[in-house]
Amino acid sequence: MGAIDLSPWSLSIAALLIVALGGIATWQRLQLTRSLFIAAARSVLQLLLVGLLLKIIFANVNLLWVLLLAVGMLFMASHEVLARQRYRLQSGWSLIISSSSLFVCTFSFVIFTLLVIIGNHPWYQPQYFIPLLGMLLGNTMTGVALSMESLLRGLWQQQAMVQQRLALGHSSKQAVEDIQKDAVRVGFIPTINAMATAGVVSLPGMMTGQILAGAAPTLAVKYQILILFLITVSTGCAILLTLRLLTARLFDERQRLRIDRIKQR
Repeated sequence: MGAIDLSPWSLSIAALLIVALGGIATWQRLQLTRSLFIAAARSVLQLLLVGLLLKIIFANVNLLWVLLLAVGMLFMASHEVLARQRYRLQSGWSLIISSSSLFVCTFSFVIFTLLVIIGNHPWYQPQYFIPLLGMLLGNTMTGVALSMESLLRGLWQQQAMVQQRLALGHSSKQAVEDIQKDAVRVGFIPTINAMATAGVVSLPGMMTGQILAGAAPTLAVKYQILILFLITVSTGCAILLTLRLLTARLFDERQRLRIDRIKQR
């Protein structure tokens, strides 16, 4: 049995719940109502647009169109990484580093999965490529954003300690080692929590979607395990690469900390 279709009226009821939540936030003076409504409106518009694009792409499988959509998804993910960052690098380097890390780690693991693990033909079949890339980008993006913020904030607040270590003869790697480790742990928290609670506290989105669409629960479980492992590896890859590139940018060839390259929002 396939999924039960949702009418516009059904979605309107869900939208009214968001409006009610916004009313409560206004009543409590939480200053979240505007952000909540904007996020809700963006999600509706973006999902409708993606739905139309996927309908066209699914009907006309073409590598160029698939890659164009993938690049657009990468650009949006890179932008969202920085959207709420308080600390970032000067001259757009945060965007360059985050987009590079996301591209290398998510695209490589998606293509590897499609070619080696799933083995679908053609490998860029949008039914598999776009959902896999979207799940990896969405989750990896969160890890990268948290680790970037943690590292830059740590360096900004503990620059005196880092300078002291450098003066004592420590290398740049040794001087920021503790801050980097904290940044890695912070970036991994959502991913580890998601893996630890999958199937016990929550049913992950992909598994739920497949079950609602009529897939056998055992098949949905297999795909969800695959996705969780891919998200974890992709997130780890992107976090480590991001922190390495950030650190390289924040020290010059003479091993001096260039705190002037960080700007505070």
